[in-house]
Amino acid sequence: MTSVRPKLKPETPKAVTGWDTATGRSIWLAADGSWTEDVRRLGVFTGEEAEARLAASLKQEARVTDPYFMEVTASGEITGREALREAMRAEAARSFAAPELETA
Repeated sequence: MTSVRPKLKPETPKAVTGWDTATGRSIWLAADGSWTEDVRRLGVFTGEEAEARLAASLKQEARVTDPYFMEVTASGEITGREALREAMRAEAARSFAAPELETA
């Protein structure tokens, strides 16, 4: 399942996000390839690496539903056209996150 979202330029820093298939909670792809509910651990990707990370995520339906790019700064701060929506998702994840649920 995918949704249409704005296309980001290859050089634009981005993160991969989606929903935990088991819980419906917001999750982010960490730099080490694991999924996390902690938005502070999101990985920042550009260019071909970003495309490869998203492509791999799309094959992980058992773990993540509807993965997509969101724009971030080089340091991982949420930014861009959909910043309000993404900030709300991140805040909700912080409110409901349980460290013991975090898995790779």
